[in-house]
Amino acid sequence: MGWAEAGFEHLGLWVPVLAVLLLEACRAHPIPDSSPLLQFGGQVRQRYLYTDDAQETEAHLEIRADGTVVGAARQSPESLLELKALKPGVIQILGVKTSRFLCQGPDGTLYGSLHFDPVACSFRELLLEDGYNIYHSETLGLPLRLRPHNSAYRDLAPRGPARFLPLPGLLPAPPEPPGILAPEPPDVGSSDPLSMVGPSQGRSPSYAS
Repeated sequence: MGWAEAGFEHLGLWVPVLAVLLLEACRAHPIPDSSPLLQFGGQVRQRYLYTDDAQETEAHLEIRADGTVVGAARQSPESLLELKALKPGVIQILGVKTSRFLCQGPDGTLYGSLHFDPVACSFRELLLEDGYNIYHSETLGLPLRLRPHNSAYRDLAPRGPARFLPLPGLLPAPPEPPGILAPEPPDVGSSDPLSMVGPSQGRSPSYAS
């Protein structure tokens, strides 16, 4: 037997061991699924839902403290929503300020509830190629849409899904602690940009002696 044959025979003894080690590594660190819908599992997003449904309604979906759901012309604290995945493709929508869940009645009426009802408050989310989304009640199958301007809820007849554009909701930056100033950037045009020789002109504690 030549050295090449002996080497291959020796390598063959290690193949089962390597296979077991690879299987254990995959179990400890599973590869995430590449499906975009499955990646939403357990995900929480803060968004404004803007709709321009055939020019009938141009507004941000807003859940008010009294439980009414309206379309607001501008973004407001009441229109900042938390979208949380219940399972792949199905979400709940919560008003961040009012702590009310977006729900839908059997006639298509939208309302905000302080209590989550899986039947009324679960929505199926469909992502469109143009960046807009459409939503349906998971249980009732009714489309999510705001009523047109100057229209009463009793005049609302679901005619099809409205398109909503999820706009990122930016949380306000936390205030700076008092008495601490951000360090000033070094003067790159100076011969002593870090003030290692002369006294620093800034008041930042980072550069104070």
